[in-house]
Amino acid sequence: MILRSSLLSRSHRIRHGFFTRAGGVSDGVYASLNGGTGSNDDQTKVGENRARMAAALSVTPDRLLTAYQIHSPDVVTVERLWTQDARPRADAMVTRAPNIAIGISTADCGPVLFADSEAGVIGAAHAGWRGAFTGVIEATIAAMERLGASRERIAAALGPMIRQDNYEVGPEFVDRFREADAANEHFFKSSARASHAMFDLAGYIAHRLNGAGIAQIDDLDLCTCADPERFYSYRRMTLRKEPDYGRHINAIVLTA
Repeated sequence: MILRSSLLSRSHRIRHGFFTRAGGVSDGVYASLNGGTGSNDDQTKVGENRARMAAALSVTPDRLLTAYQIHSPDVVTVERLWTQDARPRADAMVTRAPNIAIGISTADCGPVLFADSEAGVIGAAHAGWRGAFTGVIEATIAAMERLGASRERIAAALGPMIRQDNYEVGPEFVDRFREADAANEHFFKSSARASHAMFDLAGYIAHRLNGAGIAQIDDLDLCTCADPERFYSYRRMTLRKEPDYGRHINAIVLTA
């Protein structure tokens, strides 16, 4: 049901989890721990699934917060609770408030959880290619620093996401990255299809973290697309022509 980073687990002040698809009540393409309020799943079942995830993080369901994600570099500082109907449009959250789980929804994009346990500041970022490319990693770190964190102390964990062997992209995608920085060539390898390439999203996220001065990085090195038993995947859904897909929740909470 839940995966954890050995790096983030070192601190007694932090609870966190990258949830798999196991342990919930949804069925069909959503089986079983679908946390996606934006999916077409029965929202009563989604609510029960999210309650189970909140319990695993030792918070009440109303204290598991997620944003309305828009593939942006936008970050919200969490100071109080919100309802699902009032959730902000953003792709990262930071907080120093205890016992609030800040969560990122994914189904191939890269979930990144951050913690400076000494300062008591945590963060969570939804880093798909667009968010990573436009600076969501750096924006999250800067927002954490405004709360008192230090990038020299911040630890970051990369959860399950689509990996290079399953992430084929077209020539316009490759061109965008090459034009931004010739060194980005490193994150592509040849595809079986002419003019296409395979993109290393996790490697690119780690590169952006390193460039921002984050030295403590843990990558769970798991592929959502390649493991249908454990993970939902937008790419796999598309290839299989399925009607919809479930969403994972990846969350972190600061203890009181």
